[in-house]
Amino acid sequence: MSWNLNAATPIYYQIEDKIKNDIINGKYLPGQKLPGVRDLAMEASVNPNTMQRALSDLERDGFIITLGTNGRVVTSDLDLIKQEKETQFHSITKAYIVKIQALGFTVQEAADKILHSEEEI
Repeated sequence: MSWNLNAATPIYYQIEDKIKNDIINGKYLPGQKLPGVRDLAMEASVNPNTMQRALSDLERDGFIITLGTNGRVVTSDLDLIKQEKETQFHSITKAYIVKIQALGFTVQEAADKILHSEEEI
């Protein structure tokens, strides 16, 4: 199954974001072994070198750890995972506020609409 990657953003950035989100939302748990590079590349329909680059960046940033020939595991650093979740939340919220204000809504009006929309969902 493809990961719905697009050409507008470098593929390896999109892969990093996807795997980070999978860590944040619990698809990959702290300490859990990740699938191999080739398996992930096949799942994402990308070149293994592209997947390797994304995984190397995630390792540099502390989200995954390489265990030599035993593969890679998700970090056990819960603070790092929580911090990334908060960072993404603030980024999404800031972008949303800018857009709703451009439409002429106040933050309070948007919050009220969100609460009412949530009841409908």
